[in-house]
Amino acid sequence: MGVSERRQREREARRTEILDAARDVLLAQGLRGTTTKEIAERCELSEATLFFYFRNKDEILLSLIFESIDFWAQGMEALAAQKLVPSALLEAIWQFHEEVYREHPEYYVISAYMAQPQVMDNVSDDVKAEIARRSGENFRRLRELLAGLDPQTPGAVLADLIWSLFLGLTISEASRANLGHGRRGEHLQTRAQILGVVRRAFALAPPRGPGAQPAQRSAGRRAGKTRKGDER
Repeated sequence: MGVSERRQREREARRTEILDAARDVLLAQGLRGTTTKEIAERCELSEATLFFYFRNKDEILLSLIFESIDFWAQGMEALAAQKLVPSALLEAIWQFHEEVYREHPEYYVISAYMAQPQVMDNVSDDVKAEIARRSGENFRRLRELLAGLDPQTPGAVLADLIWSLFLGLTISEASRANLGHGRRGEHLQTRAQILGVVRRAFALAPPRGPGAQPAQRSAGRRAGKTRKGDER
């Protein structure tokens, strides 16, 4: 291995270390409370050293946004490759959402935060356009997966339904935890019951038989790097 290649690998390893620290701070402090100083302290670097790898907090968050988009894209492509029947497909899509929440809860935190005013003011128009383009591609993937679920409902409507349902549930869980009502991680059963309501709404029975029940972790494991977290 040449010197330049070794340095590049070391740089990528350090960037990964900083992003992992940013995830931990993000989940503990929220986006507004996340600072480069806290991130640097978490990975035992000086703030000046951190700025050698990322110019500012916005650049760190953008890296996590693009990482999230790529993770979702690969997971949905893996689901599409399975050619599942509608009942098993709905289950697999929901379980993939569960897996992302379990392995990368920070992706949902970022998604909710991006809806707030002015959070993208420091992001260039080109970068915002790229986020919109790649996010739109993910919506297309989900729309196409769900297109055959119900002949009377467009895939785009179903994609909005599933995404907004799950994101809303994660926000509700976090809000209740912040108010001291229960603890994070107590709502897995509630989400399973809501999936049952969706099944009944579209007259879909739970998948039966060998191979019909999708493995909870399969899509995301194929999607790339995952990270263990608390059961949610």
